[in-house]
Amino acid sequence: MKQNQSDDLPSLGFEKHKLDSDKDSVLKPESEKQDPFGNESQAGVKYKTMAWWQAGMIMIAETISLGILALPKALAVLCLVPGILTILGVGIISTYTAYTIGQFKCRHVQVHSMADAGDILMGRLGRCTLDVAQLIFFVLVMGSHVLTFSIMMNVLTEHRSCTIIFSAVGLLASFMLTLPRRLERLSHISSVSFVSIVGAVVTGMIGVTLVRDGPVHVPAFSPSPKVHDACLAIANIIFAYAGHVAFFTLFSELKELKDFPKALALLQMSEMVLYTVAAIVIYAYIGPTVNSPALNSAGHLFRKISYAIAIPTILIGGVVNAHVAVKFIYVRVFRGTNSMHSQSFMARLVWAAICATLWILSWIIAEGIPVFNDVLGLAY
Repeated sequence: MKQNQSDDLPSLGFEKHKLDSDKDSVLKPESEKQDPFGNESQAGVKYKTMAWWQAGMIMIAETISLGILALPKALAVLCLVPGILTILGVGIISTYTAYTIGQFKCRHVQVHSMADAGDILMGRLGRCTLDVAQLIFFVLVMGSHVLTFSIMMNVLTEHRSCTIIFSAVGLLASFMLTLPRRLERLSHISSVSFVSIVGAVVTGMIGVTLVRDGPVHVPAFSPSPKVHDACLAIANIIFAYAGHVAFFTLFSELKELKDFPKALALLQMSEMVLYTVAAIVIYAYIGPTVNSPALNSAGHLFRKISYAIAIPTILIGGVVNAHVAVKFIYVRVFRGTNSMHSQSFMARLVWAAICATLWILSWIIAEGIPVFNDVLGLAY
């Protein structure tokens, strides 16, 4: 059903700024049951441009990030065998559920977010509930990245009195990296993020082997941990695999939606191997006293080197989550209008305003809850 231009954005008054130009015009979806980006053949900004490997690298950057730094501590709480089984078990479950998300997206191409899926499954209540839940999740994850950036700067500079300034610098850098509107623009820096986290973890593992004379005795099983500690450890393991909330958005920008299993396979093979190896090696050499984040256990020199190498992933992992959160709001506002694909100043200003709002909220979270594990636990 066609709408006139003044009906597209009546509450924002964008018609005064001529957001919808002939140059940027696209065919609008006839209903909410069609692709959220419509026909992009004449679009000014084209979103569906990612190859499967680009989507896979973005999924890796979003998922294999800060969560891995809490896994050795999770093993220390749960002990070796239960901890490893939990890491592998959650990995298998996450693979199955992610594949199910892809199948759901193929069947319901109109789905762009968890809230859209909630609308199909549970109606308006499902949409409203997941609207709020996924935004809270993204803001908490963004906050954890801002917090870790300030921790990293404290380690590198040994100047703890400037923590707020450091977190503000991380906030500004993250905001700037979130400004591009297409996920494809993040694929190359996501590759840098993956290399960064692998390099940081490997350096950390080398560091712990040099700090200790050899592996310490770690029990395969032990008496039951406290309920609070066990729940937090399991939550941190789940968090390490918790990229699913962004998958609908990522799959929506694939050139070929049918290629989603390739991107998913790249992600799951990478994270399950890296998580298991890193958690076992660091826990085996440090034992029950291992810190979270794990890089703090690598010794003074290797701790600094590891954090320096981890700078890209500390920033980019948060940026990918932020982009998905901003895109969710942006699509909700502009869906079905020519303004979705506009290259005008006002369209860019709205995107930047949403970015700024969410990053400022995340910064407040980071300053209000300055304990890494608690932020991760709250996010789940």
